[in-house]
Amino acid sequence: MANTISKAGYAKLEQDLEHLVTVRRSEVAEKLKEARSFGDLSENAEYDEAKNEQGILEARIAELENILANAVVVDDDDISITEIGVGSIIKLRDLELDEVETLQIVGSTESDPDNNKISDESPIGKAAINKKVGDIFEVEAPVGTIKFEVLEISK
Repeated sequence: MANTISKAGYAKLEQDLEHLVTVRRSEVAEKLKEARSFGDLSENAEYDEAKNEQGILEARIAELENILANAVVVDDDDISITEIGVGSIIKLRDLELDEVETLQIVGSTESDPDNNKISDESPIGKAAINKKVGDIFEVEAPVGTIKFEVLEISK
């Protein structure tokens, strides 16, 4: 399945992958080598821990390689300022609380709610896709239905 991802998000994942392959792999290999030197592997907790760490590392490397191989990169030029899509920076007003919030719609691999980056698969992201300035949309949330008005779309 293809993941939609911004150019910056793709570059960040490439950078993360590069670090894991070039730095972390050799660190884990060194831990394994050191643990092997402690003797009997059947009762060697350091060796077991290093093998587990290696397994987790290799799984993350494979996951990143898969994400990058199947990513659909959204070029900044392709981001619409008339209709919300992946890459859009949107200003929304919560109509009940009369609060304005600025969010960026990103692919699921880039989602970072603490930094106002929400996935296009999240409830708000899914509801906002294809909306235009002035549109009002509803989102079902645990606290009930929230109504938003789209105030601005940028990139």
